[in-house]
Formats: sequence, structure tokens, C-alpha cells
Amino acid sequence: MSWLEAVILALVQGLTEFLPISSSAHLILPSQLLGWPDQGLAFDVAVHVGTLLAILIYFRADVRQLLTAWLRHCSGQGASPESRLAWLIILATIPAGLCGVLFNDAIEQYLRSTAVIAGTTIIFGLVLWQADRRGERKLALSGMTARSALYIGLSQALALIPGTSRSGITMTAALFLGFTRDAAARFSFLLSIPLIAAAGLLKTKELLEQGSDANWALILVGTCVAFFSAYTCIHLFLAFLNRIGFTPFVIYRLALGGVLILLMLFG
Repeated sequence: MSWLEAVILALVQGLTEFLPISSSAHLILPSQLLGWPDQGLAFDVAVHVGTLLAILIYFRADVRQLLTAWLRHCSGQGASPESRLAWLIILATIPAGLCGVLFNDAIEQYLRSTAVIAGTTIIFGLVLWQADRRGERKLALSGMTARSALYIGLSQALALIPGTSRSGITMTAALFLGFTRDAAARFSFLLSIPLIAAAGLLKTKELLEQGSDANWALILVGTCVAFFSAYTCIHLFLAFLNRIGFTPFVIYRLALGGVLILLMLFG
């Protein structure tokens, strides 16, 4: 992998991890369409670390409050709105975690294709458009219930299919449930923390078992680029979401899916 490829892939990871356009799809496509070599396990770990650091640092106050309140509740010091939200995040994480354990190998073998990515990119883009158009957008994050969290968590399991977009499908579910755009985005971002951490730990375990002769300078660059691009993306997304809505991302998904279909037919 060249320096240019490393920078571009890390930039793509950072920019797409938290936008409703599917990071996995964008990381699969360069190798399938441009003939780039697989970035390797060490690089996957690096960009996961970069994006995880970005979300943890950006939401550091929220994470600290949630973790402190959860630990207090676990030690019998009483519940609070923060501890309740922490438990709801845990609840919403379970479906995707279980599905990942049960179906990850089958998905890796059968669904990581350009045809699947094109279809899911278009279909779930249209679903997002409907959610943004029809959702009441009245509920704040404090209105999250166990039922709503479980519904969002079940929808998150669909993101194991490349092209779906983890952030996109969770925001879509939250919008259909009547949450505001900001609440949908914030819950989606907080919900990403345990999953990104778990994915990073699993990939790190694989890396330690397999060993690596990776270019560690490239790995460091990938981590830094993924971190800064993800942090910037989160900030700008939240700053402009209520102003622009989800329509630009829907248009992008439809255009990307259309291009992929054309490449399959005539490429």
C-alpha cells in the first residue's frame, strides 16, 4: 500500500464512519474497482483506533457523565437520567453484537460485493429520505425508552451488510420513532462507541495472533488522518444537520448506487 492510498483510505474511513453513507462500502470499493491491494489487518486496526479516539474526545463530557452515572448505579448509589441512557446504549448494542458473532463469516463470504453495496446504498438511502420526510422530529434524547433503544439496536444489526451504513440505519430508525435530527445523530454517535471499540479489539486480537510486518509509519499516518477527519466530520455534521437535513446524503447515496450499477453493467 502506497502513502497516497493510505492517506485516502484513512480519510475515507474518517469521513464516512459517522455519516449516513457507509464507511464499509467506501473501503471495499477501492480494491474492487481500482485494483488497490487490500489495506491489511494492521491498517484496519489503525483507522478504527483513529475514529474511536475522535468520537471519545468529541463526546468526552457525555462519555464521562454516562460512565460515572452507570458505575454509580451498578454500585447501588441510585439511578439517574445519565445511568438510564447508559443502560439503553448497552441494550441497543446487544442485537448487532449477537448478529455479528452469528453471521459475520457468512456476510464476509457472500455479501461483500459491488452488487450488494449498490443495492443497499440505494434502498437504505430511500428509507432514510422517507424517515427524514415523515418523522415527527419532536422527541429529545431524554425521551429514549427501552423499546426505542431496542428498535434502534435491531436496525443497527442490518449495518453488518455492506452499504447499509451503521450511522445511517440507526438515525433512520430514530427518525421514524419521532426523534429530532440532533437526538437521532447523538444517540447514533454514542451507540457507535462500544461497537467500534469491540471491532477494534477483535481486529487487534487477530493481528496479534497472525503477526504483522506492516509499515508502522503508514499505520501511524492512517490513525492520525482517520482521527482528524472523523473529528472534523462529527463537528460539521452536528453543526449543519438541522440546517441541511439528510437530503444531501440521500442524493449522494442514490448517485453512488447509480454509478456502481453502471460500472457493473459497462465497466
